[in-house]
Amino acid sequence: MPLLEARGITKRFPGVVANDGVSVAVEPGEVLAIVGENGAGKSTLMNILYGLYQPDEGEILLRGRPVRFRTPQDAILAGVGMVHQHFMLIPPLTVAENVVLGYEGGGPLFDRTAAAREVARVAQEYGFALDPDARVERLTVGQQQKVEIVKALYRGAEVLILDEPTAVLTPQEAQDLFRVVRSLASAGRSVVFISHKLREVLEVADRVAVMRAGKLVSTLRAKETTEHDLAGLMVGREVGTLPPHEGSPREEVLLEVQGLSARNDKGLPALLDVSFTLRAGEILGIAGVDGNGQTELAEVLTGLRPRTSGVVRIGGREVPSPTPHGMRKLGVRHVPEDRQRRGLVLPFTVAENLALGRHRSRPFCVGPFLSRAGMRGHAREAVEAFDVRPRSIDLAAKDLSGGNQQKVILARELTSDPRLLVAVQPTRGLDVGAIEFVWKRLLEQRSQGKAVLLVSLDLDEVLALSDRVLVLYGGRVTGILPRAEATEDRLGRLMLGAGTEGV
Repeated sequence: MPLLEARGITKRFPGVVANDGVSVAVEPGEVLAIVGENGAGKSTLMNILYGLYQPDEGEILLRGRPVRFRTPQDAILAGVGMVHQHFMLIPPLTVAENVVLGYEGGGPLFDRTAAAREVARVAQEYGFALDPDARVERLTVGQQQKVEIVKALYRGAEVLILDEPTAVLTPQEAQDLFRVVRSLASAGRSVVFISHKLREVLEVADRVAVMRAGKLVSTLRAKETTEHDLAGLMVGREVGTLPPHEGSPREEVLLEVQGLSARNDKGLPALLDVSFTLRAGEILGIAGVDGNGQTELAEVLTGLRPRTSGVVRIGGREVPSPTPHGMRKLGVRHVPEDRQRRGLVLPFTVAENLALGRHRSRPFCVGPFLSRAGMRGHAREAVEAFDVRPRSIDLAAKDLSGGNQQKVILARELTSDPRLLVAVQPTRGLDVGAIEFVWKRLLEQRSQGKAVLLVSLDLDEVLALSDRVLVLYGGRVTGILPRAEATEDRLGRLMLGAGTEGV
């Protein structure tokens, strides 16, 4: 008998059917992965199973008996826990305080010692190395995730839903998580594993449920399928392979960074004596756990953040005081980390967004005046070439999906003939089809002799596209490795600050 089952779940929002008669079940001691493109309905289904949404049709069964979760509290009390992609922890509190928060007992006084002792017992039972008295703000991302899992187990979770659990983990931390997941399954608990990383899904799951356009299209044994087959089921078509890297980087150094240092928004050191070069026809991947200086590096190189020391040269020319406009004049283009805050003016139309940064040059202007005809003509060509859907150039950017917003940004930056492209998290939140599109465009830039600085938290992406990989830890360069030598294990150790290589 399934431990948790959804039968015929349908959920409608204005203008869209998010879940359309979805039935899925997870057995005791099983790891069930659920995969699908953005908008496939995975999150809606999980939110229904966790009591955040109510289904319009269908039912949820727990151990064969119908249940109704009106709130997450109902789900937790019934034994369903969820670890969200963005952790729900209070940084200044200790591990034990976070775990027991809301479940401190009915007495007038909170017994911290007893709470710490019980949290330590739960953590030890599942092999977690956690100090119950440590403050969460001082823990690594991987340790914080373990706190979330312990919190769910402490509250009696027999079904644990993990939403994109490896998104910010190093390879070593991900393997540690898989060990925990398998341990939970061995103890008879059920795990629902939501991820877009198909390789990891096949490594950890017993079965894989594939969703597309709100429907469940297939459920497969993990041992009987492949990444390629799953990707095809997710997008409803054959997924192509990446074009091979053609040729090798040229001699011309397009970007040179020497002794670069900068501060973060809190005024604390974020980059410390960073040095590297990037040649024409090369993709240099920047790897590291989130918050180790990647964002600040990209902002310095695109003129969005001042440096405190160091030298930046573009095409051999030193840039004393980078500004966004000045860097664009030197041929630097930017695909920003936050597409909505930095990449687009959301109320502007697609045509207007495609003209940003080039509105002072033809065909976007005639003399001192904007040329609407020129803007529209360029926009029609760009949306066709970059497969922006829908094709309407008069649609506001805010009304596009995330993947199509990203395509608009790529179309604007890549049609303006960049010398150097700084691409930060270019596929964050995108589905398999959109990721394939973005990757091919980045490789096209390389083959055309452009330089690409790729900043990504997705190690699979870095390894798929890069000629060399630079690792940042604590704002310092801990390694620069050729792709052939950049194994996940070596990169993972460098991402944790364990030694230096090639620096």
